[in-house]
Amino acid sequence: MTEPVADKTPAAAERYVLRQKLTLMVNRYEIIRADEQGNELGLLCFAEQKRMAFKEQVTFYTDSAKTHPLFGFKARKRIDLGSGYDVTDGNGQPIGYFKKQFGASLLNSTWMLALPDGREFIGRERNQKVAIARRLWEVLPVVNDLPGPFLFHFDFKAPDGSVALSSDKKVGLKDVYHVTLPALADGKPMDWRVGMAMAVALDALQSR
Repeated sequence: MTEPVADKTPAAAERYVLRQKLTLMVNRYEIIRADEQGNELGLLCFAEQKRMAFKEQVTFYTDSAKTHPLFGFKARKRIDLGSGYDVTDGNGQPIGYFKKQFGASLLNSTWMLALPDGREFIGRERNQKVAIARRLWEVLPVVNDLPGPFLFHFDFKAPDGSVALSSDKKVGLKDVYHVTLPALADGKPMDWRVGMAMAVALDALQSR
């Protein structure tokens, strides 16, 4: 009997919408599955964070009662933000890791994202001029935590130059990002929870 040929066709890219909603007391992040045209297909999970609270930990839940954590990320050291952040599943098991590269971020925000199997990806702002303008905005004493007027986009690439994650900020009064997770060298996108944790961190921790 002839053995069936395994399908080696790469999986389609996964697409998501990340929306931040601001209120007087709470920051709310929503992750929504999207189709190839960017149409929203339904809410997957959300996180709520008290305004002015520490941003070293974010947990996403599937239910409004917050009884079923799906994933989250947390700083390894509360004070030393350079130590990086662990991404964990709903049971607290590690599924990824990311860290801001502060030296490289002086002119262009740069992050390292790693998977449990050892694969690493470097993410940078796509537009160098916008990256510099944001840096100048952030050092203005009157700005503090006010949102910047810049649209910033990030691409995370593997050592071979292929894109593993892209995040595009959309024009609007609210912070909305379209996030794409293309198939990697093994034919599959990275774990969407890791990719979306990184996407949230690009918004929540960008000024750190």
